[in-house]
Amino acid sequence: MSLSSFQAFLPELVLLAGGLVLFFVTLGEGLARRARLVALVTALVTLVTCACCLGQQAVLFSGAYRVDAFSQLLKLILAFGFTAILLLSGRLPDIRERIQPEYYLFLTLSVSGLLMLVSCVDLIALVIALELSSFPLYLLVPMRREREGQRNQMESAIKYIMFGVAANGLMLFGLSYLFGLTGTTSLPLMAANLKPLIQSPLAVVGLALAFCGLYYKLAIFPFHFWTPDVYQGSSNETASLIASLPKIGAVAVLVRLVSLATPDHATIALLLTGLAIASMFYGNLLALGQTDFKRLLGFSGIAHAGYAVVGFVTLSDPGFAAALYYITGYMLMVLACFVVISRVSRDGTNVAIAELAGLHRRSPLLAVTLLVGVFGLAGIPPFVGFFGKLSLLTAALAKGHLLLVIITMINAAIAVYYYLRVIREAVFGEPVGKAGPIPLDSSTRVLCLALIIAIVALGVAPAVVIDALAHSLAGLNQPLVWVPAQ
Repeated sequence: MSLSSFQAFLPELVLLAGGLVLFFVTLGEGLARRARLVALVTALVTLVTCACCLGQQAVLFSGAYRVDAFSQLLKLILAFGFTAILLLSGRLPDIRERIQPEYYLFLTLSVSGLLMLVSCVDLIALVIALELSSFPLYLLVPMRREREGQRNQMESAIKYIMFGVAANGLMLFGLSYLFGLTGTTSLPLMAANLKPLIQSPLAVVGLALAFCGLYYKLAIFPFHFWTPDVYQGSSNETASLIASLPKIGAVAVLVRLVSLATPDHATIALLLTGLAIASMFYGNLLALGQTDFKRLLGFSGIAHAGYAVVGFVTLSDPGFAAALYYITGYMLMVLACFVVISRVSRDGTNVAIAELAGLHRRSPLLAVTLLVGVFGLAGIPPFVGFFGKLSLLTAALAKGHLLLVIITMINAAIAVYYYLRVIREAVFGEPVGKAGPIPLDSSTRVLCLALIIAIVALGVAPAVVIDALAHSLAGLNQPLVWVPAQ
């Protein structure tokens, strides 16, 4: 590997090195605090290296791995999310102390898989990275401590695994169709070979099935059934991870696969339209009756995945850039909500919406963080959620999808109702029982301020991020030039 290739691959190397150190930490006893420190240092160094490597370009591993503006920008977003989750994790009250080192190890391995996923341009490498990011999550869900009246983590883990296995099986079946039609596993070569065949039934079926593994990650209808149960059954920290970072990786890979279709492919556009509408209505309507905050976020996450798919319906770079921008904003907003859940929660238990009553008195900073996150999810300006939806609707309207735009606006209006229920409790509700002030450590304060600034900044200056994403999409599936290291 040449020096330039080494520099381009540096964020992944940092994460893998951190995972190796964490592996040795797990061999000892009573090293939970040391494991968190190693994971946090790894995340911070990864964030710095991702920022330093933004301009790097390289083609590695015989053309299976491409480092470019697209992948490096998404790696920076993932590294920020990884750091935020570690700051959010705190003392992991709902994970037994003796297995906390393993928790941080699996967390780091999952994120390393996601970082690799956004650079994979070969089907084999893509599947390996997807599984590396997924399998640690299957192990994190059942790590939650068993309590009286709280023993559904095993059921949640089984649902998560079973749906994941089924979705991945369908995806592999679809990828085999695409390989059979094109004779290659390289996405750039597949894009060129598939053009004359893209309207054939086999190509349509292959693409539709290939999307399934990513629909599962995004919680798109009908691959959504695991979502509310896994959110509720897993620990607050694990749920924050599942709700945020994998969706970035799924959208990134979905961009690569959807771009294989031609811009005028009506069948793929119709399929994506149906999935977007079903996801939005299902998620928003079922969220209306939820009382558990995490279940509400689970159902609303299904709806937000539907919003993101609106960008893919356009089959164009502006739509893809809008989807990436929206899912980035969603990651920040949902993490803001999970910070509040993790700090309001008593010893890691789930938080009912009613337990947020009087939050403005108990912790003004958490109340502001919740308001910014929830108002952003509701699509209220000037937060990133509003401009994310606006960019998606603008891209869809430019392609003539007027009915889809109207349906999306109706769903956004439905969502405002249940988000305002959360705000009403936090701002106008009175604390119940012995609910007292919520102490916050310095890392939580830093995280809250960082998320508030990021959500507002991305909303106030959306063009900067959207233009960067759109620019990075240029030549996404163009042929590669791999130069072996001398």
